[in-house]
Amino acid sequence: MTFDLFRTTDDHDALRAAVRELADERIAPHAAEVDELAQFPKAAYDALVASDFHAPHVPEEYGGAGADALATCVVIEEVARACASSSLIPAVNKLGSLPLMLAGSEELKRRYLPPLASGDALFSYGLSERDAGSDTASMRCRATPTGDGWVLNGQKSWITNAGESEYYTVLAVTDPDGTRGKNISAFVVERSDPGFTFGAKEKKLGIKGSPTRELLFDNVPVPGDRIIGEPGQGLKIALRTLDHTRVTIAAQAVGIAQGALDHAVAYVKERRQFGRSIADFQGIQFMLADMAMAVETARQMVYVAAAKSERDDRDLAFFGAAAKCNASDVAMRVTTDAVQLLGGYGYTQDFPLERMMRDAKITQIYEGTNQIQRVVMARHLLKG
Repeated sequence: MTFDLFRTTDDHDALRAAVRELADERIAPHAAEVDELAQFPKAAYDALVASDFHAPHVPEEYGGAGADALATCVVIEEVARACASSSLIPAVNKLGSLPLMLAGSEELKRRYLPPLASGDALFSYGLSERDAGSDTASMRCRATPTGDGWVLNGQKSWITNAGESEYYTVLAVTDPDGTRGKNISAFVVERSDPGFTFGAKEKKLGIKGSPTRELLFDNVPVPGDRIIGEPGQGLKIALRTLDHTRVTIAAQAVGIAQGALDHAVAYVKERRQFGRSIADFQGIQFMLADMAMAVETARQMVYVAAAKSERDDRDLAFFGAAAKCNASDVAMRVTTDAVQLLGGYGYTQDFPLERMMRDAKITQIYEGTNQIQRVVMARHLLKG
């Protein structure tokens, strides 16, 4: 296993400053309302589109900003610091469209990436099912060949931004009698396709501003030119996608943790008990030091993994899984400690910490549970 250092540039630092300013001024003020009403963060989306931060990963040749993997992580991290629900806009746009970028035909890329880059469309990702979560190869969604295309039947569960997105990368079994895992193909499905509908919005613990719904397919016709890659290569494409996009979830987790730490530091400097600021108490100082140390360690792992994603290094699977697993555990621990530092106030909606703690939990679950991340890491290690 190799360990190659990353290096942030002046451009990355300038990007961070720009995204933080936008997030503080145009996203954070709406975060509590977005959470309370469980509504899509339209104001955040408009602000991100206006600044070209909604899908920064799209290459310039398709009208995008052409941001590298580290820059994309910086965008997601800084938006998540203000509002985790809003950070799923750039994160899921990358998740949904990356299979196309990795394995799609040039014609498909030129059809679907420019609308994504311009902000005219969102892109979601349909892999998991009710009975096929961690065990993705057991999916039951079927795409049956017919004439020059396919007919799609089945469902997908827990799909982020479902109903808001115009385009969906959907995985389905195309050879029921084929070898497990090698009988799955990937397709682009459009929201307007006949027979394609959505389930009710899930009622969730956190990230309430990002709608999570089922995708329902009832004899949905999919033209043959919308297949991504070759038939039977879908699961391979899907798992390769996750190797890259787990890094973005790690960045989201770091952003949530950093936001919680920032609020906790500001609070303890102002809060007074026993005649002095509680920031003067060593017990408080030790908690803050441990929180900051964990956040910065997680950030360094994310940035190394992002550099490996950009180079598509052979050990990306390990580093992507490690970054996501560690950062999400850090986010859960740091947000919980931040709530503790605020005491009773931390448990109320008067401060954003309880929202951040709820939002942090999902980072340990989606794009592969942290137990699955450990399986990925162990397999990589045992292969040598």
